This record gives sequence, C-alpha cells and structure tokens, in this order.
Amino acid sequence: MFWKKLRQKKIDQVIANIDKKDLVQRYFLLALGCFIVAFAFNVFFKQYGIVCFGVSGLSIVMNKKIGIPNFLFILIVNAFLLVLSYFALGKKKTKNALFGSLIFPFFVWITEYFVPYLTFDDVELLVIAIFGGVLSGIGYGLIFKTNFNTGGTDIITEIVSKYTKVSLGKATWVSDGLVVMSSLLVSSWEIVLYGFLVLYIISFMTDRVVLGISQSKAFYIVTEKQEEVRDFLLSITDGGVTLINARGGYTNNKETLLLGVVPTRQYFIVKEGLKEIDKNIFFLVCDAYEVSSRGK
Repeated sequence: MFWKKLRQKKIDQVIANIDKKDLVQRYFLLALGCFIVAFAFNVFFKQYGIVCFGVSGLSIVMNKKIGIPNFLFILIVNAFLLVLSYFALGKKKTKNALFGSLIFPFFVWITEYFVPYLTFDDVELLVIAIFGGVLSGIGYGLIFKTNFNTGGTDIITEIVSKYTKVSLGKATWVSDGLVVMSSLLVSSWEIVLYGFLVLYIISFMTDRVVLGISQSKAFYIVTEKQEEVRDFLLSITDGGVTLINARGGYTNNKETLLLGVVPTRQYFIVKEGLKEIDKNIFFLVCDAYEVSSRGK
C-alpha cells in the first residue's frame, strides 16, 4: 500500500510538471483554438441553424426557442457545470476547464460581429457544413493539444465515464448525438443529418491536428523505470499496458518491452509524461486502428 501511494505521488508529480511546461504557449493555443471554434460556430453553424455539438449547439436551440443570446446561455451552463465538476471530478480537472469555459463564450460574443460580413446565401448547405466542420476540428485539435478543454459537455462525459463503465469516447458520442437530435425542436431531419455529418468531420479533423487519424496510439517502450512508466500508462483514461519479455538486438541482454495503448487525444500528455519519467527513455509510436479488450 505504501509503495502504491508513493508511485501515485510520482505520477501526480509527472502530470504536474507537464501542466507547468510551456504554460504561456499552451494558453495561447487554447485561446486560438477557442477563437477558431467560436468563429466557425457563428459564421457556419448558428447562421444556418446547424446544431452539431456541445453546449454551443444547445444554445442555438435555446436561442430560437426563448431568444436567450448564445454566449450568455453558454456562459451560464458552463458556470453551472464547473461547480458540478469541482465536486464530481476534483479541483485539478475543474482547473483545466476553467479558462476555456470562460474565454469560449467571450469569443462567441465577439465573433457574432463577423456574421453580417460573411454570408453564404448562394452556397449549398453541404459545403457550409463541411467548411464549418473542418474549421472547428482544427480549433478543437489545438485545444486538445494544450491538455485543457472548454468545459460544457466535456465535463458531463467525463463524469459519466468516471461513474459508469461507459468509455469516454462512447459518452462523448452519446452526449453530442443527443444535442444534434435536440435540433428537431426547431428544425427538420435534414438539419439533423447535417449535424451528424459535422460531428464526424470535427472528430476526424481533431485527430488529424493532434496527430494521426487513428483512435488509439501504441507505444513500444524500453526504459529502466518500468514500474513508474507502467503506473503512468495505467493512470491514463482508457489506457492499457502489457509487459513483453524481449532481448536487445545489439547487446543480446534480456529486457522488458512495455506495450502501451492510449487514446489519440491523450498522445501529447503521454509523450511528454514518458520523457518526464525517464530522460533516457526509448519509445516508438504507431497508429492503432482497432483495439479490442478480452471478452469484447
């Protein structure tokens, strides 16, 4: 028990070191990503009534139903979810969502003023959905690279994933799917289909910006700090690790090869975390296009 607590303390320290690394650059990328997503939201989605993701998607429905400004609805809901996050997920998770939760509705408010100058009445709705999805995916990719988030339904999915057996990816698709379906309250089935198309494009582009197109990354690792690396990989949401007996090709010495599989969105924090644990670590990263656990 003592050694387990000690290893957990080291893991927490590794993650804390990552959070402090390049902090100014990470906040800049977060702000840039939020601006891009807010711009795409106002110019491509709100203007043409495409409901596609998160609290911002719900704000389109509520704006049409009761007239509440989009940025105000997003701000109020994000504030409520931050309080919920503090009690359900803890101080650290809430801190990672705080800045994005506040700056995103601010950019939604600011980018509303671009709409009168950027109208595409002669353009097919399909083209608008594609361009909006691509731009939003780029923005979310920048946000995920910072290890921050914009709160909203991200908080809900993390809570659901933590207290149920539902994976984070499935919880995200369910929550965003329900948001898209809510557009039936104010729109037609055609808009719902466009919403699901946008969701797919955003997911694809986000992974492309973070790194690669697969849902998971496989790390092949050789290190002298096997216990710390193993515990770190197991601490990652939906992460896993396998220890493989190996022999060095040059030295012919017996070694242990660690095979770790983590979600693509966690790639950046895993890569930096491994370097924090062992400065002399060797690892190879590959795309994992399909991951199946035992019995599933």
